[in-house]
Amino acid sequence: MPASKPIVIITGAAGDIGSALSAALAASFQVVGLDRKTDTGIVAVDLAAADSVTAALAGIRAGHGKRIAAVVHLAAFFDFTGEDNPLYEQVNVQGTRHMLDALQGFEVERFIYASTMLVHRAGEPGDVIREDTPIEPGWAYPASKARAEEAVRVHHGRIPYVILRLAGLYDDTTAVPTLANQIARIYERDFQSHLYPGDKRAGQAFLHRDDMIDAFLRVIDRRDTLPPAAAILVGEPEAMSFEALQDRIGKLIHGEKEWGTLRIPAPVAQAGAWLQQKAEPVVPDALDAGELPFIRPFMVRMAEDHYAIDITLAQRLLGWAPRHDIRRGLGALVASLKAGPGDWYRRNKVSPPQWLAAAEQADTDPEQLRRRHERWQTHAHGSHRWTHWANIALAGWLIASPPALGYQSGWLQFSDVASGLLLGLFASLSLHPRAGWARWACAAIGCWLMLAPLVLWTQDASAYLNGTLVGMLVVAFALLWPPTPGVSPLAEMHGPTTPPGWDFSPSSWGQRLPIVVLAFVGFYISRYLAAYQLGHIDGAWDPFFDGGPDPKNGSEEIVTSYVSEAFPIPDAGLGALTYALEILTGLLGSARRWRTQPWLVVLFGMMIVPLGVVSIGFIIIQPILLGTWCALCLVGAAAMLVQIPYSLDELVATGQFLLRRQRAGQPVLRVFFTGDTDVVEGADAKRDAADRVAASDLSATALADSLRGGVGLPWNLVLCLAIGIWLMCTRLTLGAEGAMANADHVIGALVLTVTVTALAEVGRIVRWGNAVLGVALVVTSLMLGEDAVGIGAGIACGVALVALSFPRGAIRGRYGNWQAFIR
Repeated sequence: MPASKPIVIITGAAGDIGSALSAALAASFQVVGLDRKTDTGIVAVDLAAADSVTAALAGIRAGHGKRIAAVVHLAAFFDFTGEDNPLYEQVNVQGTRHMLDALQGFEVERFIYASTMLVHRAGEPGDVIREDTPIEPGWAYPASKARAEEAVRVHHGRIPYVILRLAGLYDDTTAVPTLANQIARIYERDFQSHLYPGDKRAGQAFLHRDDMIDAFLRVIDRRDTLPPAAAILVGEPEAMSFEALQDRIGKLIHGEKEWGTLRIPAPVAQAGAWLQQKAEPVVPDALDAGELPFIRPFMVRMAEDHYAIDITLAQRLLGWAPRHDIRRGLGALVASLKAGPGDWYRRNKVSPPQWLAAAEQADTDPEQLRRRHERWQTHAHGSHRWTHWANIALAGWLIASPPALGYQSGWLQFSDVASGLLLGLFASLSLHPRAGWARWACAAIGCWLMLAPLVLWTQDASAYLNGTLVGMLVVAFALLWPPTPGVSPLAEMHGPTTPPGWDFSPSSWGQRLPIVVLAFVGFYISRYLAAYQLGHIDGAWDPFFDGGPDPKNGSEEIVTSYVSEAFPIPDAGLGALTYALEILTGLLGSARRWRTQPWLVVLFGMMIVPLGVVSIGFIIIQPILLGTWCALCLVGAAAMLVQIPYSLDELVATGQFLLRRQRAGQPVLRVFFTGDTDVVEGADAKRDAADRVAASDLSATALADSLRGGVGLPWNLVLCLAIGIWLMCTRLTLGAEGAMANADHVIGALVLTVTVTALAEVGRIVRWGNAVLGVALVVTSLMLGEDAVGIGAGIACGVALVALSFPRGAIRGRYGNWQAFIR
């Protein structure tokens, strides 16, 4: 039976726009909704299938009759990849044709098609788009809308129609993807928010959802008086430029009058967008299923497009004019974002930053966290701005140093001058509190300065010294003072200093002090030997070991051997560079770096643990392959080896943390590079107490704690150390020779490595490696021993190593769930 109210059919009725339009029409019309998503009162339909559309409309005819006041066709497929999709043709074009074909048996007073202003050819700043502007869409979505408009013109039959070409839609809480992502990037202070590949004067018209609903209502009300066919542009006539939008958003969010937008060449932007798209996989997070980076190469091509529209026809035919404008609307959008960042990101389908998602999981107000982090970061940067001025001064010295020091190498002169120019640029950029990336660039230059004299095999001692000292200072000034770039706001501002289940922070200054001191020892020795390799000094001191028949001593023989010369750069210099980086990374970061900078802890551990094993390997081969020893190399290897137990607890704490975050559903790779929080009872109190301990506290208690630092010295491991040293010296103590001496030496060195590693309480289980070595020593003694004394000593030491592996020793610290592995 026909309804008492006129019928209006709305496709896409389950969407936000369809729902709002249905509510606005409900008082005067009988609204029948069509959508793939069925709901109460909504008819299910698949626009891509003609039979489905015909069946749906037949049901409407049976229930409401054949007279329809208006059909509002909102349903459409949309994505923002920029790539063509079969659904554009199936839903947008063929779906429109299917609707019109099926409506031919009805008495439709007006068919209203929701199109987009983007079907028109884009203009330039100063141009205005009118209804007669050529149809020339720039990418897949508006191209499908243009084809759908043609389908309306071809298939409308006797049905009068109006095509509304709508501007970019927004309301108080949501916006079109381009604007929503622009707001999000500025909110997050993303570096990309300061870059634009097009004319910053270009912009596009916007349309508030309430004004759009008003336009639809006016078309329906005037359905009998409008021309039988019309296309009307609907939107705000003023198109705010991209730069004006940037400045307005920046002021509303951060209180900054000018956001500072730099124009970059389009080819560079396209290449960057392409690389980012290929390099960043879909990573799920707490708020969204994950999505690819928003910026795509096709968007770079559109950066010059300008869409200011003339709404004269809408005013004349509909009596319509917008009651809202985007300048005021941005205030409501930003207010909605600040009131609930997580909800805002979800509503706008924008992938949230990791810290925001984690903040919600940690039941922390993201906006309060962001503001607190902003204040802290600005204050910390302002307090340490002198470090960047210091790097600017070092840049000037680098430019002046080649003539001042009289460099002989032309390549090194070029390197220092070029490095000085680049350092001056990036250090100047680092003066801005948001240019953390520039600090990393300065640090990279510092690393090159330390490496360049080795790569170029400089003969100038002053040039090598200059590169080493200036390079270390550049890295130090760039990174060692807060705020540390790259740490997420949540990791920086929220969470404990002491890992859950631990009774101390393995990242505290006291815990790192022994490593830094030992790294300095290794650094001095390696620099001295590198100076000999580079020819800066005539000889290398060795008080104990003679070399071969030539005048060289043991140290000189070793560092000029075929093993050392197999490296493309001086191996002692490479060791010095590694020690220098150990010193710098040992000083970098706070007592919470086990969770704020996991990548740094792993890098620090990689320079210590594997390279410590490599140092021992080099010591092993000296008497076996090279026939002598290097006294200074022994001291350096010992310094490297002793660092291992002091670094293990921090590695364990970081591994535990990453595992916890993975189990909590956080993307481990992102947490690895930007950090995260650990939410445990009493965490903030522990953090505050630990943070009150100054790094400069060098009292006797602090020094004692640093020397312990999760490292013990149980009696059984002390005896294992003595056995290891004894075995390495059987050439001297027992007169061992040949294969037996070599076997004792190798096993002794390995015993020292295993035992020193087991001095760390978290690594105590490693001591069982000595039992295996003890068995190997018994076997080699029986097989290779040549006299009873040597065989007996070997068997006795082997049995002792096995026996001494059983006592664990007292464990004084607590290490969370790692306690179960300390056996």
